[in-house]
Amino acid sequence: MQEQRRHQRIRFGVLPRIRIGFGGEVGEGLIENLSLSGLMVRTAMPLEIAHNIGCEFRIFGSPLIDVPAAVVSRVGNMFGVHFQTGPINQVLIDDAINSALASGHASILVVHELAGRKVMRITGGLSNTLRNDFMHALTRVGVDEIDLDGVSLVDQGGLALCLVAVSRHGVKLGNQSPCFAEAWKQALAVPGALEKLDVPNNG
Repeated sequence: MQEQRRHQRIRFGVLPRIRIGFGGEVGEGLIENLSLSGLMVRTAMPLEIAHNIGCEFRIFGSPLIDVPAAVVSRVGNMFGVHFQTGPINQVLIDDAINSALASGHASILVVHELAGRKVMRITGGLSNTLRNDFMHALTRVGVDEIDLDGVSLVDQGGLALCLVAVSRHGVKLGNQSPCFAEAWKQALAVPGALEKLDVPNNG
C-alpha cells in the first residue's frame, strides 16, 4: 500500500487551522483531514457547494500553502473541498503530508487484503485519535494482522488500541517500526502495565 500512501486522507491528533476566503469575507476553520487532492474543513462559514474558495494553511511548521479550491460536499458544518492547484502547491502539500506523518502529527489507517488475510496498516502517529477508525476496522471489517512498520510515534492510547486488538480480537502484530517495537516491549516488561492503560470500549 506504500505506493498509495500519498493519495490517502491523513488525520491529525491536533487539528491544523485554516483561513478561508469566500464571498468577499475571510474566516477560519479546522482541517479534519487532508490529501493531495483536497481536504475536509470544519467551519462556521456559510460555504456553498460548487462555489470556489481560497485556502491558506500550514501543517505543523510547513511553508504557507495558499491554494484555490472548490466546495464539493457538505455534512453539517463540515465541507469537502477539492484543490485547484498547480505543481508548486502540489509539492508543498506533498512535503507537508510527508513531514506530518514522519513526525507523528498525522496518521493514515488503511485495511487491505494480503494473501487472503486482512491487514491493517498504520502510518504516522498511533494514538487514541485513530480510535474510531481502528475500532471500526476491528469490529466491522475484521482484521487478522496489523502492520506497524510505518508508525513514527506511539503513545499510551495507541498501545491500548493494540492491546484491544491482540487480547480481545486475536489480531497478530506484524512488522513494527523501531519506535513502536520499543514502546510495546517496555509496556510488556512492566507487570500489569498494559492492564493499566486506558483501553477504549468496543462501542
